[in-house]
Amino acid sequence: DSHASQLFSDRHNSRRNVIIHPTTWVVKSSQLIMCKQEPTAAYDTSKLAKDEQWIEKFDLAAFTADVKRLGDELEKNQGEEDVRHLRKMVLWSNMCGIIGFLTMGFGVNPVAIIGLSTFTFTRWTMIAHHTCHGGYDKCHPNKNKWNRFKFAIGSFWRRFNDWFDWMMPEAWNVEHNNRHHYNLSEIEDPDLVENNLVDLREAPVPVIVKYLFVLINVVTWKWFYYAPNTYKELKLARLRRQNQPIPEGVNPADAVTIRTVLTSGSPFYSTWELFSVVLGPYLLIHFFLTPLPLTFIGDYFGIDNMYWSAVKNLAFAELLTNAHGFVAVVTNHAGDDMYRFREGCRPFSGSFYLRQVLASVDFAMGTDLVDFLHGFLNYQIEHHLWPSLSMRSYQKAAPLVREICAKHGVPYVKENVF
Repeated sequence: DSHASQLFSDRHNSRRNVIIHPTTWVVKSSQLIMCKQEPTAAYDTSKLAKDEQWIEKFDLAAFTADVKRLGDELEKNQGEEDVRHLRKMVLWSNMCGIIGFLTMGFGVNPVAIIGLSTFTFTRWTMIAHHTCHGGYDKCHPNKNKWNRFKFAIGSFWRRFNDWFDWMMPEAWNVEHNNRHHYNLSEIEDPDLVENNLVDLREAPVPVIVKYLFVLINVVTWKWFYYAPNTYKELKLARLRRQNQPIPEGVNPADAVTIRTVLTSGSPFYSTWELFSVVLGPYLLIHFFLTPLPLTFIGDYFGIDNMYWSAVKNLAFAELLTNAHGFVAVVTNHAGDDMYRFREGCRPFSGSFYLRQVLASVDFAMGTDLVDFLHGFLNYQIEHHLWPSLSMRSYQKAAPLVREICAKHGVPYVKENVF
């Protein structure tokens, strides 16, 4: 059995802040299973809370072998079924978009708002997300599009055709695919919610004001927080790649938001650059140029205000898709009793696999309709274990991952949607 020789725990914002030091998990004196090798040390099990006692007898080497074996099998079996499933999800997403765009000129109406919102949500969370991770690199026959090195990147035309949203796809790939996935629940994780909201949490204002701020953030977060912060991560990655120093006095873990840019500025880019490169194209094209043909259609058929009805529907859909995305995305690592980590670890090591389970949450799943409404983010544990698998593979993986966790005593958190 393996043992932990340095483990500290406390409670913080409903997440268990248990730090398993990456250099201290060992099994037998000669077997390395974390980032560095340390001699076997006796462990005082009295330090473990009742629901942490699985750690005492946990065999990380066996757990790792089971996870790797399943991941290899899932990847090997990807093929035409996964491509057909992707096409089905793309069709569903596009149908939502078609319904929304065809009805958005007929007054403010829920059909248009829900259709447009769901199209935007699923294009991001399902289609772009899994393609940008490489989920279809090996199984899709169209390598010129459904490939992580092609999809939505390289030119504005690719961005417009493949995935047009507030975030710049290249910036998303750095922030999410690299920084978030390989620094999960560490201070270097750019999506660490409690770190990003520390100023709000400690602000000397009434709690009701804090909740109001969160509510506003729920319906604006993609452009207010995600777009500028992902662009910051892209700039940071370029500095690191060029061996350039980070600007003096800058904490790279601090989030950059629209408020940051407008009040104190960003050392990584100007306000004009953020608007002209990242935010502006989507704002102008999606909200004002896309509905422009309705001006002429309305004049031809004698229907008043089709253009402005469309603009209003697009605006309301933006609020809804932000809220939908917030509920589906932010909760992925904020379930009951999540773990936090003080140090980093080697990707795809035993520690890495364990952390993905301990710091992620699954939700209701099992049918294409349920998973579609979740944007397939309800398989967060499976996705973090193997980021470059297809959506269909995660459906197959979930019950098998639960079995592995039950076998080894690892907490597997699956929450109710509400």
